[in-house]
Amino acid sequence: MKKQTYSCGLDAAVDVVGGKWKALILWALHSGALRFGELSRNVSGISEKMLIQQLREMESYGLVHREVYHQVPPKVEYSLTEFGHSLNTALIPLGDWGELHMETIEALPRP
Repeated sequence: MKKQTYSCGLDAAVDVVGGKWKALILWALHSGALRFGELSRNVSGISEKMLIQQLREMESYGLVHREVYHQVPPKVEYSLTEFGHSLNTALIPLGDWGELHMETIEALPRP
């Protein structure tokens, strides 16, 4: 497999957090570990299949840790790694910008 090269830091960051759901999953996990069902309820609108796919991708990037507890019934929790926390911290100003300009963005015509 060929190593990915980036033209700038923003290119690398968007590759890791790109898509509709990853930033929302990061935000849902900011306060601590969540089980799959809790995470699904916190990220409204995401399908179970998409949540599983996004969590797997985020785990492969090292953003999310999946902890499996071997008990009956089985228990799995997802939490942010230090790498995931650092990305969440970097996204806070973007969220603030979105809050500040939400009305303008909502009023924009959609293609």
